Amino acid sequence: MNPDTCVTIGKIVGVHGIKGYVKIHCEAESFLLFAPGHSVIVRDPKGGSRKTEIVDARPQGRMLLLLLKGVSDRNTAETLPGSDLLVEKSSLPELEPDTYYWADIVGMSVVTVDGHLVGTVASLIETGSNDVYVVQTRDAGEILIPAIASVVLEIDLNRKIMRVNLPEGL
Repeated sequence: MNPDTCVTIGKIVGVHGIKGYVKIHCEAESFLLFAPGHSVIVRDPKGGSRKTEIVDARPQGRMLLLLLKGVSDRNTAETLPGSDLLVEKSSLPELEPDTYYWADIVGMSVVTVDGHLVGTVASLIETGSNDVYVVQTRDAGEILIPAIASVVLEIDLNRKIMRVNLPEGL
């Protein structure tokens, strides 16, 4: 498994019931990547990984419950919390122009139109109207940048740079 060809879509945060279900914190924009029959890579906190298949998936509040092939009881499921779920980037659906996967945005350098380094995108927040980029600044602070066209002028995936026109006061 090459990390450059994979993207994290979730994290196993707990177990549910006695049949082997695990609780997933979804890091993907869509639950569709967790459909039964889809292949995922389970990467444990120590770095080991294995490819498996999703047998069953169902929402539970803001979490997902998944049953993975080869995990048929609670004891086996209890070995998985802390593990990441990944998929090959090539298996992700094609995006429309000027839309991006979160995994491509996180870690990107943010620079102003005059070339000043603002910081690095640490995470994203869904607000309903537009996403917000959480940018970690060089002085260990953070600023929130709205993901709107008047502020985010360019995203260069190859160079991992986001060029922004920050509103006054930001």
